[in-house]
Parts: sequence; structure tokens; C-alpha cells
Amino acid sequence: MLVSNVYRPMVFGCRADEPLVEVARWMVDNEVGALAVIDGELVTGIITERDLVGALATSDDPASQQAAAYASTQIRTAELEEDAREVARRMLDAGIRHLPVQDRGRVVGMVSMRDLLALETWTA
Repeated sequence: MLVSNVYRPMVFGCRADEPLVEVARWMVDNEVGALAVIDGELVTGIITERDLVGALATSDDPASQQAAAYASTQIRTAELEEDAREVARRMLDAGIRHLPVQDRGRVVGMVSMRDLLALETWTA
């Protein structure tokens, strides 16, 4: 099965200068665990629930912090035509739960470990 069969074909994102409070609110309102951090037209990072917890644990004033300060900037991606099991393996090896999905170098969506688990459950 391919990533194209399971990914979410929308790029949910926030600005790099977005306050963490707004990032967290957006995640809750839209029931997502990660957002692409966007600076202009570029995806410069990924901010996840784990990153928000890290901000709470380490910042004296997390409400004043911006998304870019806590986002992961080592962006790994999946391609639409990649094998979903291989992508799941890479995610497990890297200890990550969300990957932006690209089509010819352009980010077109996101895939989560939950998406891949659902695929395994429904096709097994």
C-alpha cells in the first residue's frame, strides 16, 4: 500500500512567529497532533504535541514563546508513491509520529503513525 492511500491531503500549519498558545488551541480545535511551521512559502519545521509539552516543562513563560522556538527543524518527509510500511518503519526508527508528505518536492499533506496503524488494521 502506498502513502497516497492513507495520508491526509491538507497541510495544516502555523506561522513561525505564532504564539504557542495559538498553536495549541489550533491543534485542539482541529484534532491534530502536529503542524507544519511555515515562514512565507517555506515549511521550516514541524511543531508537535511533544514540542508543546517541552515548552511547558522548560520555559518560564511558554505563552510568550513562538512556534519556531520549539519546532523541529530537521524535517523528514514521505513521498506519495512510497510504500506505507517503509515509511512507518522509518518513523519508528526515528521516534517520530508525523511526516509531511511531498509530491515532486511540494508538501501536499501529512501522514501520522495513527494513519499508518489504521491502514494496517483495515488491510490485515
